[in-house]
Amino acid sequence: MGKHGTKRHGKHLVWDWNGTLLDDIQAVIGATNAAFAEFGLEQITLARYRDLYTVPVPKFYERLMGRLPTEAEWALMDGAFHKHYWQRAEACALTAGAAELLAARQASGFTQSLLSLAPHAELIPLVRRHGIEERFVRVDGRVGASTEGKAAHMVRHLAELPGVDPERIVVIGDAADDAVAAAHVGARAVLYTGGSHSRASLERVGVPVVDSLAEAVAVAEELV
Repeated sequence: MGKHGTKRHGKHLVWDWNGTLLDDIQAVIGATNAAFAEFGLEQITLARYRDLYTVPVPKFYERLMGRLPTEAEWALMDGAFHKHYWQRAEACALTAGAAELLAARQASGFTQSLLSLAPHAELIPLVRRHGIEERFVRVDGRVGASTEGKAAHMVRHLAELPGVDPERIVVIGDAADDAVAAAHVGARAVLYTGGSHSRASLERVGVPVVDSLAEAVAVAEELV
């Protein structure tokens, strides 16, 4: 469809934050290994992390430890990870091209929002610091426990976006869970290889997989 085509109206992108708009995978690996060191767990490479990573995150720890962590262990591990992660997050840049893509998207009259499993109170200042808050009609971080995936959060997010039809929504993220959340509300998804998952693990999901955010937006255009 051309710029004035009938499909133009009502398209909406829901962006993921960590590993998608924020290029933080090295901070995540560094924080993961710093936390693992506290618990005597073996250090992990980026390739192994991307092959094993899954949401809910306790299942990722199960893949590493051979068993699910107890609730007490999980609370300690999650706390240790976030302590180390937020020390590193300040230095993370936006993914290449992200700021320009968001600005162009806004200028073209399309809407977009941000939905993250990062804690809301930490997310908002970081998004503001990167100067992109005004690109979104809504920004939502996680409120509550960090043991669940994004599907329930997606339902709440869309409930706050009146007039946005799920069939005209594309979720752009770096995790299989982003596609699960999209499917849960009847939206489409495009998954980006620059974050938490390997291309092989993303391709098993059955949605388009791309290697840049520019490609993600282009593919999203074709989907809705």
